[in-house]
Amino acid sequence: MSKISPESTVAEIVSEKISRSKVFENNGIDFCCGGDIPLSDICRVQGLNVEKVLQEIDANDKEHPESERDWNTAPLHELCDDIVAVHHENLRREMPRIKKMIEKLAEVHKANHPELRDLLSVFSSFEEEITSHLMKEEHVLFPMIKQLETATSAPEFHCYTVANPIHVMMSEHESTGEALEKMRSITKDYIPPEDACNTYKAMLEALHELESDTHRHIHRENHILFPRAQAREAELK
Repeated sequence: MSKISPESTVAEIVSEKISRSKVFENNGIDFCCGGDIPLSDICRVQGLNVEKVLQEIDANDKEHPESERDWNTAPLHELCDDIVAVHHENLRREMPRIKKMIEKLAEVHKANHPELRDLLSVFSSFEEEITSHLMKEEHVLFPMIKQLETATSAPEFHCYTVANPIHVMMSEHESTGEALEKMRSITKDYIPPEDACNTYKAMLEALHELESDTHRHIHRENHILFPRAQAREAELK
């Protein structure tokens, strides 16, 4: 494992050990869509002590000494399949459950918490966009990446190059990140109001966990899978 320095990008730090994402989440540091920035720069902009963050990363590594799969070198088809099994299936499992809770809460607490209607609107759009996004990855982009892995020369894709669908997916990742930010803002950082019932608390906890997993999902694609796929295509040309 390489030594982390203040000049290491946030994406590089998390790519080496995904459990470090918790440190960045706790400090409000974007490691997925905005991960290509040196840690020192992000800390300076956000008013964080970079040495303290590095100490937290070191403590996290000691707390999680177990080795993680090195997805920077694992076969591309295994990386694609793991993203589907871990992150895509989590979204498909959790989104309907969370939406039902929000719908119930928005109806029951509409007088005291009208913001729940806004949350339902944002979440519904998020679910619709994500569902389409997952289908495009699984039926278009990931098969292209798997084809690149086994090809002996650059395949002739209908979209010419793997970079084109990757660009679309990364743009959609930006939209996903914006939706997550809106939901965090509406829920005031997932802090339950004083009159929150157990369903309200469970909804906020589930939404927070969904945000964390989606951040890791986007990171693995933006900073590991997509660059590797484009590098493989370049090798074949």
